[in-house]
Amino acid sequence: MKTQELIRKIKELKKAKNAIILVHNYQRPEIYDVADFIGDSLELAIRAKRTKAKVIVFCGVDFMAESAKLLNPAKRVLIPDVEAKCPMAAMATAGKLRQKKTEYPRAGVVAYINTNAATKAESDVCCTSANFKEAVEEVSAHEIIFVPDYNMAKYVQTKTRKKIIPWPGFCVVHDAVDPKAVKKLKWRHPKAKVMAHPENPEDVLKLADHVCGTGGMIKYAKTSKAKEFIVVTEEGMCERLRREVKGKKFYPAAGACQNMKKTTLEKVYACLRDGTNEVKVDAAIAEKARRALDRMLKLK
Repeated sequence: MKTQELIRKIKELKKAKNAIILVHNYQRPEIYDVADFIGDSLELAIRAKRTKAKVIVFCGVDFMAESAKLLNPAKRVLIPDVEAKCPMAAMATAGKLRQKKTEYPRAGVVAYINTNAATKAESDVCCTSANFKEAVEEVSAHEIIFVPDYNMAKYVQTKTRKKIIPWPGFCVVHDAVDPKAVKKLKWRHPKAKVMAHPENPEDVLKLADHVCGTGGMIKYAKTSKAKEFIVVTEEGMCERLRREVKGKKFYPAAGACQNMKKTTLEKVYACLRDGTNEVKVDAAIAEKARRALDRMLKLK
């Protein structure tokens, strides 16, 4: 089927099946066209929690769809491609985290939302790039094991007096950003402001005018007087920014997440039509992981 026909059929199916499609910022541009909501991990978690739809189709990677299921245990959550996985989330297993907790028995655990359910279940509270500071302060312990992103943990340390114990994980896209490439873009576009995701290495963040998650990038681009921006996160974010913030220019400084790009309109249509690729979480794990997520959603 042609793109427009696929979009039409997906919208018809959504209505017929009382479904909602949640789409992460890093998805392909054509996926935006069937979205009920596009956003970052925190925004999507909130939408998943509030929806009255019976079916949630999550266009993102595995941990995102899993989180939607945790927040909506009675609803069907579908993911268009079961192979759309987050390598960073896989770097922090529940078993390894339990071992780390024995090494630091007085430490609390803050799990970045980029973790699987079993790891969330071993945590005190979850966080996103938008509310990590509040999450760290929410935990009473002075020492905080922060999983799974080492680069983000180092950035978190600059925002709190607590001792952050980093985990040796990383985002394959952000960790590969070369500061020299960012400097070259700054030279080519001297009036551009640099927006960088906290998953980037420290030497990249030092070049930024503003460090924030993807939701924060939209807010910054809208309110800034600047007309040009260098965007140091997954390249798909530039398309979202161009759609959301008209009349301004955005230059990508990072590569593509191949796992995010595995979602296609054909796969969205197939999983919605057939009800395939349903996300399920073990009940015992889900109960504990849900507590960490709910605690995050209550943060100011």
